[in-house]
Order: sequence, then structure tokens, then C-alpha cells
Amino acid sequence: MDDWFPSALKLVTRAIEVGGIAVIVLGLMGSTIAVLWQVLRGRPGSDAFNLYRSNLGRAILLGLEFLVAADIINTVAIEPTLQSLFILGGIILIRTFLSFSLEVEIEGRWPWDRHKADDERSPRRTA
Repeated sequence: MDDWFPSALKLVTRAIEVGGIAVIVLGLMGSTIAVLWQVLRGRPGSDAFNLYRSNLGRAILLGLEFLVAADIINTVAIEPTLQSLFILGGIILIRTFLSFSLEVEIEGRWPWDRHKADDERSPRRTA
């Protein structure tokens, strides 16, 4: 491969990692500003706290997706060794567990129960 290609991939990987970190940091700042605004406007503390947790969890989930993408590119294209593959597998397992846990915290239900909640919200049709 050309000499520029690995350098370009490293640069792209680094940019995706910085993007993931930026999403998390900006999500933290945005969630904090939003909850402070809600409290100042008279929203009850428990509602504001739930909104804060939900928004912050979504930001972390999105940031984790960026970081996993960067790890995949790094492992597959830049350092394709067996050791880096095992490290990637461990990282993905940990981040998948974190993502799953955060989603349960945000939604308040198991992901496979999503269709049940959608069915309860939609009006029943009778023939």
C-alpha cells in the first residue's frame, strides 16, 4: 500500500476519536445547561434530574459509538494483529455492556420490551 494510506487512516481514526470525545463533552455541557434552565423555569427537581440523566445518557451512548468505530478502524486497518483483535473484542464487550446499561437507564425498560410499550401507547383498533 502507499505510504500515505496508513497515515491517512491514523488521522481519520484520531478525528473520529476526537469527535466521540467532543460528543460526550458537548452532551454533558448541553445537558447541564438544559437542566439548569428547566430548574430556573420552575420544573420539579425530580423531573429535571430524570431529563438530565436521559440527555446525558444519550450523549454518552452516541460518543461511545464514535469511539467503537475508531477502535474498529484502528484494529482492522492499521494494526491487524491477533493481540489487537482480542483487545478490540474486550473493548467492544465492555462498551456494549455500558451501552446496554445506559439504554435501560434511559428508557426504563429492557430493549426487547420496546414493542410492548409501543403497543400500549397506540390506540387499539376494533373491527
